[in-house]
Amino acid sequence: MNKSIKKRVNDVADYIIDTQKTIRETAKIFHVSKSTIHKDLKERLLEIDELKYQKIKKIMDNHIETRHLKGGESTRRLFLRKKELSV
Repeated sequence: MNKSIKKRVNDVADYIIDTQKTIRETAKIFHVSKSTIHKDLKERLLEIDELKYQKIKKIMDNHIETRHLKGGESTRRLFLRKKELSV
């Protein structure tokens, strides 16, 4: 693995650990695809730093557990905006 990829993987992991952001949000910040972030965190990080990998795994598991709540809230806000526009 080349140095620039290792640096990106570490930077992404540090960013997510510090901010608790999702893969989608992180991909926008680092200007790479969601697939790249996912591969960085699930495969490459394990080779580089197992301790960071464990921290990231906890954060990502938490995101998976709470995604239905975020999705429901987004849908509620969408319908409220549509209602306001139609009035």
